[in-house]
Amino acid sequence: MILTFMVLIMTERLSAITALILIPVIFGLLAGAGAGLGEMMIEGVTALTPTALMLAFAVLYFGIMIDAGLFDPLVRFVLRTVGDDPVRVTIGTALLATVVSLDGDGATTALVTISAMLPVYRRLGLNPLILALLLGLATSVTNLIPWGGPTARAATALNIDPSLLFLPMMPTMLAGTAFAVFVAWRMGLSERKRLGALSLQPLPLGPASSGPAPEDAVVADESDPEPHADVRRPKLFFFNLALTLGLMAGLLLGLAPLPVMMMSAFAIALIVNYPSLKSQRKRIAAHADNVVNIVLLIFAAGAFTGILQGTGMVEAMAAALVSAIPPQLGPYFAPITALVSMPLTFFMSNDAFYFGILPVLAETASHYGVAPEAIARASLTALPVHAMSPLIAAIYLVCGLLKVDVGAAQRFSLKWAVAACLVLIGAALLSGAFPFRVG
Repeated sequence: MILTFMVLIMTERLSAITALILIPVIFGLLAGAGAGLGEMMIEGVTALTPTALMLAFAVLYFGIMIDAGLFDPLVRFVLRTVGDDPVRVTIGTALLATVVSLDGDGATTALVTISAMLPVYRRLGLNPLILALLLGLATSVTNLIPWGGPTARAATALNIDPSLLFLPMMPTMLAGTAFAVFVAWRMGLSERKRLGALSLQPLPLGPASSGPAPEDAVVADESDPEPHADVRRPKLFFFNLALTLGLMAGLLLGLAPLPVMMMSAFAIALIVNYPSLKSQRKRIAAHADNVVNIVLLIFAAGAFTGILQGTGMVEAMAAALVSAIPPQLGPYFAPITALVSMPLTFFMSNDAFYFGILPVLAETASHYGVAPEAIARASLTALPVHAMSPLIAAIYLVCGLLKVDVGAAQRFSLKWAVAACLVLIGAALLSGAFPFRVG
């Protein structure tokens, strides 16, 4: 069943949503579990309802923040401070991508960061592959947040609260961010040495600037990731910043269930930023596609995992895998998972890995006393390598915007991505996110 599921979605014969629903139903019928399939699917979907709620309102909340212009001052600040120094430009790129990617949307992060920074890279003559590398490192590390795609999928596949995966991974996330900044510094030094002293022409910094836009600009206004000034709320910047920081603090302190905090923050942000009902409907409609796709994926995954668990398939596969693993390696299953996740996530899509492989790895690990959340966290350390995968759309978006070849971007970035994974694994082991050995 898992092999069929992976082949169909990786060859794009079926979408992930339809494959997650139809494939387990067909194989459940073949396995003779027809009478209980409906109950299994309902149980699986019900178990994932809180996760679907959290993700839906997280997408809406951060979409509202981007619409209102919460990140605009950051973009302007970065553009003003990087100047003509390649080191400051590359470090600014890494920091900007890290902050903007907090919304969990890789496409938005790519558009905002590239729109702001690519004109700078072109004027200085910096290698655009560096921009692709830093985007991949920064966004993959930030994807550890609970509403990030991989973390949400891992939590969904194993029916774990996303915040339970994220909180112990915070030191790992910080270590990954620090490594991304280190790589940016190294790349900046290399470019400074290669290019020597260069001067950068002044950049237009928003509506207050005068004069025509540069010919190589990606958008008309580099400081504005969405050129619709009517939805911007600059006067509410400090309110939106305080609300977002309060939301993050509530998450860290566990003041309330994450879905409740996200729903409440979204409602407050929508009412304060867009008081009229017409404006509220427009803002919700603007992000409806993302919300629908995410919620449908989560509920379809609930049907898949419900049948996988309810029929006993996952236990049977895990038992077979346990019998094939040398007993002396069993206690080290968490770091083994971290290492094998790098090639697996590079050659497999997120859906295929997290919904098809991760449950089997977690069930197998349980035979050796390794908790499922430890296996989920271990698998997430492979995200920097996964960001280079030819099976994800983001790399094509980035390379298309930068006008560079995908293969060239992969060759340039892969060694740094592997190094980033090793840093994440080391930080996770040191901070206790998952054990090196159990028993």
